[in-house]
Amino acid sequence: MNYKKIGETYYIRADKGVEIIGTILKMCQQEQIQSALFSGIGGCSDAVIQTFIPETHSFEEQHLHGMLELISLNGNVITDDDGSYYHHTHASFSYKNGEHHEMAAGHIRSVTVLYTAEIELRPVIGGAIKRKFDPETGTGFWDFGE
Repeated sequence: MNYKKIGETYYIRADKGVEIIGTILKMCQQEQIQSALFSGIGGCSDAVIQTFIPETHSFEEQHLHGMLELISLNGNVITDDDGSYYHHTHASFSYKNGEHHEMAAGHIRSVTVLYTAEIELRPVIGGAIKRKFDPETGTGFWDFGE
């Protein structure tokens, strides 16, 4: 992974074999970025897409493998009161299944680069967005300190 900061924005290039989500979280820790928004595109080899099932408070997973065009990656990074980092990421992929072109999208647990991924990361300036745990869903949401 390589990245460059221009102004207040970070431009990240993730190379073959890099797991994107973990890389973004690690970079935020290294750069002491407590909250940020990011987006990206690229060519990937593996992805784990999750769908939240409210009745069971759990995620159903779909594993994708092969040449995956990362059409759109959008997410955020936030921190907990204890300094732990979390992400909330969604993505869309296109891929071939035999002779057919298909798409898959949803909440992302992990995604690995096949060729390259290009990601723009925009830190929150002038403050931080924290994480608030929601016991009803078992997940975390943005906390504005209300």
